[in-house]
Amino acid sequence: MAPRANWKGFLCLSLVTCPVALYPATSESEKISFDQLNRGTGHRIKYLKVDADTGDEVQNEDIVKGYEVEKGQYIEVSKEELEEIALESTRTIEIDEFVDRSDIDPRYLIRPYYIRPDGNVGHDAFAVIQETIREMDKVAIGRVVLTNRQHIIALEPMEDKGLVGTLLRYPYEVRSEQEYFDEIQDVKVTKDMLDLATHIVNQKAGRFDPKKFEDHHESALIDLINQKRAGKPITPKSKPAAGNVVDLMEALRRSVGKEAAKKLKKEFAGQKEMLMPIAGKKPAKEAAAKKPAARPQRKSA
Repeated sequence: MAPRANWKGFLCLSLVTCPVALYPATSESEKISFDQLNRGTGHRIKYLKVDADTGDEVQNEDIVKGYEVEKGQYIEVSKEELEEIALESTRTIEIDEFVDRSDIDPRYLIRPYYIRPDGNVGHDAFAVIQETIREMDKVAIGRVVLTNRQHIIALEPMEDKGLVGTLLRYPYEVRSEQEYFDEIQDVKVTKDMLDLATHIVNQKAGRFDPKKFEDHHESALIDLINQKRAGKPITPKSKPAAGNVVDLMEALRRSVGKEAAKKLKKEFAGQKEMLMPIAGKKPAKEAAAKKPAARPQRKSA
């Protein structure tokens, strides 16, 4: 089934316009989620909207929005009043300016969307806008109205086709770092410490590849559910004792040795794999018999 667009409209660079559609670039639906159950009956818990003082259930038609101006004192705002001031969507992403990617503070990033031409027309104009942004090596900044609110959106070309548009926060939504960092002590880092730490960083240097990282908690949840479904007993795993290294220099030295050992182990594993065809592989039947069981599929959870 083709993905469903969250928004459709027009992308404009001055007088160059093309119809586009926005699609969520991320999803939380694949993660394990739980319902709350009544332990005694096994039934799902149902939430009711009740009056905080009387405890009586309140129907949806009797619920209005309110802004608390003082403790327990609210200014009611009706649905009609909110609709009166709601921004009318022009169904347009108007590009206002082009900035360097480094100018955008990561704290302002909210949520990415894929942007592609909508329908069979406008592909030429879309390609012109995309290639212009790519050639300039810039990020296009525009505005878009989603759910009656105007958002800032940053547009960047994907490696092959299409654009990715990332919603940005407004300044009032970003907290100042001063209240968190003011109490950090000024520490003099010695050259020996810096050299050791730099050595560790160089040993860990690489290119970011999200495929190398696994959500271990999600995997553990899937395994737990599969074991309980199969009726297997659940035995708690023993947790490793936490180390308590007080000497910072000693910790750095240990880290250097640890990373060197890991690197050597990885290189040895690679050499062993290259030598396998020369040494000869085990018969296919024997190899298949010793092959570990396949990891449970997500859909089986």
